[in-house]
Amino acid sequence: MQHRRGCSLEEYLSRSMLQPEDYVHVLGPKLSPLDELRSVCHATGQEDAFYLCNVDDVVHKMELWRQLLPRVRPHYAVKCNASRVVLNTLAALGAGFDCASKGEIEEVLSLGVDPSRIIFAQPAKPATHIRFAAGRGINLATFDNEEELYKMRALHPKCRLVLRIRCDADDATYCLGIKYGCDAERDAPRLLRTARDLGLQVVGVSFHVGSGCREEHVYRRAVRAARHVFDVAEGLDIRGMRLLDVGGGYPGDPEAEPVFRKMAEAINSSVAEFFPSPDVDVISEPGMYFVSSAFTLAANVHSKREVRSEAGDLESVMYYINDGAYGSFIEAVLDTKRFRGVPLEAHGESCDAVPSSVWGPTCDGTDKVEDGNLLPPLELGSWLLYHNHGAYTVALATGFNGLPTPKVHAVVSTSTWSQLRDRAPFTESHFVPSLATGRRHTSASLADPHPCV
Repeated sequence: MQHRRGCSLEEYLSRSMLQPEDYVHVLGPKLSPLDELRSVCHATGQEDAFYLCNVDDVVHKMELWRQLLPRVRPHYAVKCNASRVVLNTLAALGAGFDCASKGEIEEVLSLGVDPSRIIFAQPAKPATHIRFAAGRGINLATFDNEEELYKMRALHPKCRLVLRIRCDADDATYCLGIKYGCDAERDAPRLLRTARDLGLQVVGVSFHVGSGCREEHVYRRAVRAARHVFDVAEGLDIRGMRLLDVGGGYPGDPEAEPVFRKMAEAINSSVAEFFPSPDVDVISEPGMYFVSSAFTLAANVHSKREVRSEAGDLESVMYYINDGAYGSFIEAVLDTKRFRGVPLEAHGESCDAVPSSVWGPTCDGTDKVEDGNLLPPLELGSWLLYHNHGAYTVALATGFNGLPTPKVHAVVSTSTWSQLRDRAPFTESHFVPSLATGRRHTSASLADPHPCV
């Protein structure tokens, strides 16, 4: 077991009661995550939408990261998906954490993670959050303006600071530079001088090229700009610049892996060119990379409406599911992603397919999940699956209209379970048999973490 500063494993467990979302169901021999998903869907009384999280996928992503980016230590962006199973898994694998608020810091520390593994990567921090971070030993944080420096001097003067610069990709889903990041040429020298004069310690540079970036060449521009800031700091007699943060926004869907590989090549070559010394630590802030493909959403069809022509011919079908834009599908409203549900069970031949739209459960007329999908006829109670659905879904779900948000049901293979079972914060008590083993699965529910024990 790993040891924690100021918190032994025994102390952690004595004051930590496991919640349903903490449990991971171990798949038996020859069982797949889909087998488990079917077992949950067919459990008596189970109608609520839920996520199936495949822990093996998260572990695979860490293995791939270390293979492709051996010099870059990932600090998982908690904002992307703060499910306990995700945080536990990444903590067990040795990841750091990018936290943007007091709440996220508190959640990560509750796992027994050492404060040295956390970066407070929020350039504009409320004073109460700064005080909290200082009191909990979080001594690494970002900034991009003078006002933040004055706050840090007053509230957390010993914090090691990372200057965030702006370098936007031309091709990205979300541009973050419009909100955060200073100009490396114009603003950085002034901010470095102010930090020096205030007696604050600047230890590095960070950037974020944009979430959903599809342009690997931007990393060379960003790393080169960071090198310029390092050189300016040296000219100002600022010592101790030892950290480069290459940000997040890396894709996590399986079909985007070739894009990620190109990004990794660009980062590796740029870092080797501009920061050849091993004395400079390189970190990152990936979020959706780790969780997107690990999560599948299962939503239940609770209602439907047939749309017919004046002659009575069926033109399309409107299906209503128990998750929507105010839950797991905010990107449908933002028009940044297209969704296509797949029926859990096969239904007839493809010629039976009918143009269909899928709608969420709220009273809002804009609560539409997808349109124009050719779906086979679905009966009430059928399930639609949405794969690659772990990024900014769980985290953004609301309880609008008094509707429940989907719970997370996690599974792991026996081989991966054997790797994780003795790695803190996991313990033996976190792992239970899967529903797919067949024992008591007819009466199991997501609220019962021990359905097979």
